[in-house]
Amino acid sequence: MTSRALLAGVDEVGRGPLAGPVVAAAVILPSLFDSGSITIDDSKRLTPAKRMKADQLLRREAVCWAIGVAAVEEIDRLNIHHASLLAMRRAVLGLTHKPSRVLVDGKYLPDLDIPGEAIVGGDGIHTVISAASVIAKEYRDRYMSRLDLKFPGYALAKNKGYPTQEHLQSIGVLGICSAHRKTFSPVRQMLQAGR
Repeated sequence: MTSRALLAGVDEVGRGPLAGPVVAAAVILPSLFDSGSITIDDSKRLTPAKRMKADQLLRREAVCWAIGVAAVEEIDRLNIHHASLLAMRRAVLGLTHKPSRVLVDGKYLPDLDIPGEAIVGGDGIHTVISAASVIAKEYRDRYMSRLDLKFPGYALAKNKGYPTQEHLQSIGVLGICSAHRKTFSPVRQMLQAGR
C-alpha cells in the first residue's frame, strides 16, 4: 500500500438539526481510485439517487472506511462543535488501517496523533473528503429513517431532524422527544416554557 493510499478524508454531517446524532466518516481510498461514471462530490451537491450510488461504490472500493457518532446526549453535554470533533476522532480511530495523514473538512482538526490539515470547503475540493461526506450523509439519513419509526409524527425520515416548518409544527403539537437536542433553540425555548 502506498503512502498516498494512507491519506484519510474526514467529514461530518448533522451539525444543524434539532434531532439526532452528529455523524462523521473517515475514508481511505486506493491510490488509483476511479469512480467511473459515478460522481463523487460534496454530499450536498448530489441528488439522493446519485449519493446512494456513490455510497455503494465507496463502501465497496475504499481501502477502508469507518463511522463515528456523537449521540444527542453528548451534543448537549459538550456542544455541537466538540461533539463533531469527537465523532470525527471516533471515525478515524475506527479505520482498520491507520492513516499517515488526514484531511478534514472545516476549520478544526480532531484530537489525533496523526498529522492532518483542516480545509474549509474541502468536501468540494478533495475526492477523499467528498467520499467521507457521502458515506456520513447516507449513514445519518438511514439512521434518521429508523428514528422516525421509533418517534413517529416528527417526519424525521423526511426532514432528517432539521428545523423545517413541518418539524417545528410537530414539536409544537407532540412536544419534545428524547431524540431532540435539548440545548438547541427552539427546543431549549420550549423546555424553558415548560412544554
